[in-house]
Amino acid sequence: MQERGISAFDPAGAAAAARRPQRTLSAKIAKFRELGLLGFILLLSIGVQLRNPSFLTLENINDLATNTAILSILAVGMMLVIVTRGIDLSIGATLALSGMIAAQTASAFPGLSPLLVLLLGIATGLVSGMIIGLLVSKVGILPIIATLGMMNIFRGLTFWASGGKWVSAHQMPEAFKAIATGKMLGINNLIVIAVVIYLIAAYFVNHTRTGRQIYAVGSNPDSAVISGINTDKIIWLVYSVMGGLSGLAGVLWVSKFASAQGDTASGYELSVIAACVLGGVSIAGGSGKISGIILGSVLLGILNNALPLINVSPFWQSGIQGSIILAAVLINAIVKRGVDRNHLMRRKI
Repeated sequence: MQERGISAFDPAGAAAAARRPQRTLSAKIAKFRELGLLGFILLLSIGVQLRNPSFLTLENINDLATNTAILSILAVGMMLVIVTRGIDLSIGATLALSGMIAAQTASAFPGLSPLLVLLLGIATGLVSGMIIGLLVSKVGILPIIATLGMMNIFRGLTFWASGGKWVSAHQMPEAFKAIATGKMLGINNLIVIAVVIYLIAAYFVNHTRTGRQIYAVGSNPDSAVISGINTDKIIWLVYSVMGGLSGLAGVLWVSKFASAQGDTASGYELSVIAACVLGGVSIAGGSGKISGIILGSVLLGILNNALPLINVSPFWQSGIQGSIILAAVLINAIVKRGVDRNHLMRRKI
């Protein structure tokens, strides 16, 4: 009986059983992190409301949502880029170029359908993203160098296209301005567009083969190549998507603010990256969730909206935002270190 009991023990089965709870550790940590971020947002909102009762009014919530919509749209593309271990510093310039071309076209042809103008802006951004994708995937230029160089080129093209002049509100037809200011079923178009983008992105990353391949490339590029994934195609794709979303954001931006100028959205890429980091997207690549960047965008939007309401000086606004972003980076690093340590222990088993 004793011998049978010994022989019945299966080391491989025991190892597999030991691995099972560990395999879900990273998912549990990510879920806990999102819940913690949601809790922080709720506490922050309550605290601001106690200081200024106008914060949670319907009017201010609508303003907060519309002001955060463009940021959240760009965060989707940036998440995909960062997941593949890349970065895109050109999105502000791409936004400005796409918005300027769209605004000039709308002002030159007032009778043109707003949908066609919107598609023109998206196409401009898409071409810009495709160029960057080729530089990174085929030419082999580091993402930070490629996007930094193209950022300056796109800014130059924007000033060249505009001749250094603005396209102001009175030059834009009402139909063009209504792209961002209009409503659908009583909801601002910006919010509707952002929700649609998020639903499409969530389906794409969770339920398509290409979406899974994006994470595989970011998690382990060498293994992705061995498994037959065309990494160059995936990298080209994510930068193209980022460019298309930047083009869309450019049209929405100039439509919302009724102004197109050469320095539009200058430095905005840093806010987008911050929203991704706050949402738990790992700068090291391989991890990031749509729900996380939604929360990250909302938190950044609340900070931008709430701090002036409670009379925090501009200096301290930047300091507070920077401290929260730094804390998010530290948390991401700690989480990644814990997951890596857990994986190492699992291999030893």
